[in-house]
Amino acid sequence: MKADFTVDASGLTCPMPIVKTKKAMNNLEGGQVLEVLATDKGSIADIQAWAESTGHQYLGTKEDGEVLKHYIRKASEGEEKEEKKYDKTIDNNGLKSKLNEDITIIDVREPAEYAFGHIPGALSIPMGELEERLNEIEKDKDVYVVCRTGNRSDMAAQKLSEKGYHVINVVPGMSEWDGPIEKSDS
Repeated sequence: MKADFTVDASGLTCPMPIVKTKKAMNNLEGGQVLEVLATDKGSIADIQAWAESTGHQYLGTKEDGEVLKHYIRKASEGEEKEEKKYDKTIDNNGLKSKLNEDITIIDVREPAEYAFGHIPGALSIPMGELEERLNEIEKDKDVYVVCRTGNRSDMAAQKLSEKGYHVINVVPGMSEWDGPIEKSDS
């Protein structure tokens, strides 16, 4: 696929592939195609969700060995949407104070990130699987969504809220979590 511009986010983890993508998009004209090189498997769902939320067109991803090549067409004038942040948030200390309550915690990071350390009792539903696994999330409980930095969980919180869940995004997330941690093999 031919791209008008390429940005290299190889070796970077969330939120940096999105940060670099946003910056590069600002320099493109409507209709031009951006190629984003990334190695973070979570970037597939992240870039797709970001493009959808901003009006840009996610064209697809090709794998080239360890490198993911994402293609996004910049929205033309009038198609672009202003990116919005989910407004219901809680900080890490606030979530720690609720760990003994009857809540649901969804960790939307990739399986390897989850395996190396997650909040006890958190359900692992990677961002890319969220839509197909909604049946695993109880609608009558508060749902706290966590990722590494609060960016991926922000997009997940917006999707869940649109589906009728009472959702709270955890910011800044696991990058600064100092509460209890579990590790797992999955």
